[in-house]
Amino acid sequence: MTAIALEAAVPEAAPATRAFSAFEWMVAFRYLRARNAQRSISVIAGFSFLGIVLGVAALIVVMAVMNGFRHDLMDKMIGLNGHMFLQGVETPLTDYDAVAERVSKVPGVTLALPLVEGQAFASSPYGSSGALVRGIRGQDLARLPGVAGHVIQGSLDGFDSGRGVAVGAKLAEHLSLRVGDKVTIIAPHGAETPFGVTPRMKSYTVAAIFQIGMTTFDNTFIFMPLAEAQTFFNQDGEASVIEVYVADPDDMDAMRRAIEPAQQRPMIDTDWRQLNRSFFDVLAVESNVMFAILTLIMLVAALNIISGLIMLVQDKARAIAVLRTMGATRGSIMRIFLITGATIGFVGTAVGLVLGLLVAYNVEPIRKGLSWITGANLFPSEFYFLSQLPSRVEAHDVLAVVGLALFLSIAATIYPSWRAARLDPVEALRYE
Repeated sequence: MTAIALEAAVPEAAPATRAFSAFEWMVAFRYLRARNAQRSISVIAGFSFLGIVLGVAALIVVMAVMNGFRHDLMDKMIGLNGHMFLQGVETPLTDYDAVAERVSKVPGVTLALPLVEGQAFASSPYGSSGALVRGIRGQDLARLPGVAGHVIQGSLDGFDSGRGVAVGAKLAEHLSLRVGDKVTIIAPHGAETPFGVTPRMKSYTVAAIFQIGMTTFDNTFIFMPLAEAQTFFNQDGEASVIEVYVADPDDMDAMRRAIEPAQQRPMIDTDWRQLNRSFFDVLAVESNVMFAILTLIMLVAALNIISGLIMLVQDKARAIAVLRTMGATRGSIMRIFLITGATIGFVGTAVGLVLGLLVAYNVEPIRKGLSWITGANLFPSEFYFLSQLPSRVEAHDVLAVVGLALFLSIAATIYPSWRAARLDPVEALRYE
């Protein structure tokens, strides 16, 4: 067949086919089905598909776990320590009741409670450990977000009447304490004598054992009635701090401006961002780095799509030339290969989305199963602060991952499709 005959066979102005017509889809799907002569192309397409699946699934799971860490740590750390801390200056904080009442009436404030706090040493006949003792009113303890509803033994009823103290579950386990047992608390600064300050020591009945779910707190905290703590730490009639809880902890600047006028006395104001900024900044950096690293999986898969399509274009050069001589336009040829490559990305993204959500919603059962199979603790609570592996799926993160995967999949098909559309049918069939 001569070059002149081929040039005559190609229509000068072939009528344009409808974009993404049934004909284009049919040809694209035929190219996706591997034949014996196209095994290498099929293998590349398979690895591209697996890369997209694993990349999407891994990103969804990792982002869900990182969100779970941030949410649970914020809920437990800030939920027990408060969102804002008011400390008296110039004069002792003896008017804590009046200040707490005024602050609690500020719109957006959910709870304002006075505390007496001090370091102590807790011991029992079976062990000893350092502890952080907090004096608190019974009505406030029942409303404390981190403790309310987390009492696993005993009860907080009659807490103010001095029936005992509430001890964290890990601390109680370390000291082999149960409800009704005695725990001895030793404060380094006790009564003043002619020979100096002597440590104060007193035994208390364990009235309740609580489990917050964060090892650091469960292994450290002891709550006792406010009046008893004031006596024990030599702060009669005073409070160490007033902790304030707000409805929206992310809007602390506005809340600070609203709370300051209600104090009506000189105070030092500190919020949770100042105390925990570095911790949550580290979590944000880790989340961004993990997102960037795992995105490389999808980028490699996209490069595989490019190489696979280029090989397919070379293998189908003669078929493309025939289609062009039959009237297919350059746009039609380009769309055929766009569909071929994008199908791999779209299907891979869909499968990865389902797999990622399935794993993200079942992270803790999967961890327990792997721990049982391997016989190793894959999430030791003493190192990770939390007693179980958290997971929190955020819709915007899922949409970002899916959008990124689809963008890379479509972008990877543009160059090979353009090369296919630019193929000269005369040159392709010259030596046939």
